Amino acid sequence: MYIEIQEMKSNMATKQDMISLENKIDENHKALYDGYKQNIKGLDEINKRLDKLSDKVDNQEIKLQVLKSAK
Repeated sequence: MYIEIQEMKSNMATKQDMISLENKIDENHKALYDGYKQNIKGLDEINKRLDKLSDKVDNQEIKLQVLKSAK
């Protein structure tokens, strides 16, 4: 009976270790996902700015063509 109790204690300790490990993995996963979301938001902002700059360059090129053709 003593051996059975010791085995149960060992199994419980192992299960607690696994639960602890699962919790740590879950926390790390959430942190990584949050970091991923922040990176995506940053890239979206950069893409929006790049699109605006591209539009400005296109408009300037059109204006230059009009000015060249007017000469």
